Amino acid sequence: MPPFDETRFRLPRGVRADAVLAVGVFVLVALAEGQRLGHGGDSMSSPAASWLLMMAVCGALLCRRRYPVAVGWFTVVGTGAYYVLSAVDGPLVLVPIVALYAIAAQGGMQAAIAMAAAMVIGVGAGTLVAKSDVTGTAVFMLTGWLVAVVALGGVRHSRVAYAEEEARLRATEERLRIAREVHDVVGHNISMINVQAGAALHRLKKDPAQAEEALGAIKAGSRETLRELRATLGVLRQVDEEAPTAPAPGLARADELAASARLSGLRVRIERTGAERSLSAPVDLAAYRIVQESLTNAARHSGGGHVTIRLAYGDEGLTLAIEDDGRGAAARPAVVGGGSGIVGMTERARALGGELTAGPRAEGGFVVRARLPYGITAEPMERRD
Repeated sequence: MPPFDETRFRLPRGVRADAVLAVGVFVLVALAEGQRLGHGGDSMSSPAASWLLMMAVCGALLCRRRYPVAVGWFTVVGTGAYYVLSAVDGPLVLVPIVALYAIAAQGGMQAAIAMAAAMVIGVGAGTLVAKSDVTGTAVFMLTGWLVAVVALGGVRHSRVAYAEEEARLRATEERLRIAREVHDVVGHNISMINVQAGAALHRLKKDPAQAEEALGAIKAGSRETLRELRATLGVLRQVDEEAPTAPAPGLARADELAASARLSGLRVRIERTGAERSLSAPVDLAAYRIVQESLTNAARHSGGGHVTIRLAYGDEGLTLAIEDDGRGAAARPAVVGGGSGIVGMTERARALGGELTAGPRAEGGFVVRARLPYGITAEPMERRD
């Protein structure tokens, strides 16, 4: 048996769905009219007018997406006129019901309620005046149907609005995430390139070997910046690009960050305590970015010479502390006051249910402390030498 192909059995949408509905209702009403004429009924005062109303009311569905309220009122009035001229209790009432649902689903609750009320009042008045066989129970049931249709349309509108708002929030969160990534990646690398370039110029005559080493680090850092920037822009463009071959950012690359900072003149030491664990990707990336941004700030603003990175693996979370012996908060007013570096690190920690503080140390210098919960069960791993 050939496999089932869903694409061959898709229901029509948009104008096609309206056309199918219009034709279907017209066929049903036409069959009812034809059956009445076949039995020799003569209670219809104007057969031609009835058939014209049938075609006009059904055909109006084709314009309901462009003029929903106007089409709704037209179908309500046209259907009422049809039932006055015809003795057939056909299914033409489906057309204004569909129009009511569409208007309510688009948020036009006042117009939908007004049309529903007009239909109920019209049917009730027609029953009293013409003394037809439509009973009060039938009017009550019609009222219940109309209330249910308008309510369902309102629920549909609320669900669509909620989904759109959720999509906007996700898009905003994604833009903020990308902005943090661009700031952390490009900002760190460009800052280190700037510091290393200054160090190379300073040592060019006194120590050409160290100057050459700093220039090599600048070349490697600029290449890494371009690679990560292309990867980020590739995500924004949503194009298929070659997957990056470099290791994903994480604490496994903390030694690389320390080595890069040392080329700018800082003496960096990493201290690890507790049983090291394999962290989840979000926690590992956040820890890496916090260390990266802290080293960037230390190189640019602290004016110190020593930085200590403390990584403490606890039972429930990872604790980081990046301390320098610089001039504390006085050397970095832009970072603490309104810069995006500390703010970005704080947002990363809070997004994972953690916390981050930054400020001057009592004994001098500046410290960034962060606590990141593991979130999921992290397996202990062997300590690195």
